[in-house]
Amino acid sequence: MGDSLVSVFWGDGAQSTRRGLPRFNPISTGCGEKPVDNRVTTGYVDGMTEGGDFEIFLVTAPGLESALCAEAQAAGFRAPKAVKGGVTVTGGWPEVWRANLELRGASHVFARIAEFRALHLAQLDKRARKLAWGEFLRKDVPFRVEASCKHSRIYHQRAAAQRIENAIKDQLGAPLSPDAELCIKARIEDDLCTLSVDTSGESLHKRGHKEAVAKAPMRENLAALFLRQCGYDGTEPVVDPMCGSGTFVIEAAEIAAGLKPGRSRHFAFEQLAGFDAAAWQRLKGADGRKGKSSGSDGSGPALRFYGSDRDAGAIQMSRANAERAGVAASTDFRQHAISDLVAPEGPPGLVIVNPPYGGRVGDRKALYPLYNALGQTLRSRFAGWRVGLVTNDASLAAATGLPFGPPAGSVSHGGISVTLFLTGLLA
Repeated sequence: MGDSLVSVFWGDGAQSTRRGLPRFNPISTGCGEKPVDNRVTTGYVDGMTEGGDFEIFLVTAPGLESALCAEAQAAGFRAPKAVKGGVTVTGGWPEVWRANLELRGASHVFARIAEFRALHLAQLDKRARKLAWGEFLRKDVPFRVEASCKHSRIYHQRAAAQRIENAIKDQLGAPLSPDAELCIKARIEDDLCTLSVDTSGESLHKRGHKEAVAKAPMRENLAALFLRQCGYDGTEPVVDPMCGSGTFVIEAAEIAAGLKPGRSRHFAFEQLAGFDAAAWQRLKGADGRKGKSSGSDGSGPALRFYGSDRDAGAIQMSRANAERAGVAASTDFRQHAISDLVAPEGPPGLVIVNPPYGGRVGDRKALYPLYNALGQTLRSRFAGWRVGLVTNDASLAAATGLPFGPPAGSVSHGGISVTLFLTGLLA
């Protein structure tokens, strides 16, 4: 194919600039492989609220792809497929908005806008200039470009990013800034360049509520997916006996209340051309809720969620974070040691805990007594409860004496590979 061939997608397939050429849709809506074409192709929809589908990539930590895929499927996203580093779904701009607003396990939402072969920098430059950047970027909004290259003849990432930056600047005159919230992602792998818009901006784990954090905090999106892997669905109480800044407890309370995780924050897609602020506000809803919390309609007792920590500062942080998140009424944070932990009154539920481990505190041997004490307390006082424990060391998990099943796969947390260990109901 020559460089004069450009295929653009406005929802119903490609329309070539040459007559008589067949339509070619590079976006697969099933689970098969995407076809490859040498022409420039884009899944961008003409107008941010009009019909038309394209590929949306939901980013998550490696090892949690299947959990995020299950969340996307449960939330009604079409054609979810777990791939390395995330999940692909099919939809239009309303689905992009909704993914940012509602999915707890994603860290970013990328909208795929173009895909083409690029064997050298001059070809990348020429094909980047064929894209109608003004259809989704604004002249007055700063942007930046990040590129990655793998197994390709184009290997210089910064040079690749500069070619795309120049194409956008020359076409739109939009300002380039290294600190811009709006980011174009270019992935060049096996000589195939895929361009995406990072529609999220800041990582989605930043819900907009947690101003105070403890040392080595658990990110909200990881906490949400660990809760899902434990089988938590918002219908049972949750206890975290080493709560730190309260992430597990607050996420569990928000899930039970049907609160949308992105209800309080800003997203990069709000700076795109054609963004419909009124439609976005309708999607967000007045109170940021997806549904009712248990007991909110008088049908049963309201659930409560419990966190404890021996550090008084951690408890203060947790309470403040819960207040900002709007779940202070359903959460209970108390300062005490593991030896003072007791099961709350009412039905059993889930204990989930992210204790200190070697990579975070240094001396692993000093942690065995802590894990042993945790296990003794849970075995003696939490009959009928399940336990989920996140650690980087199977021997520390074993020190609890808890009846863990086969561990889940490892996940990167703060640069440390951690694993979720889960029990059945404790006897």
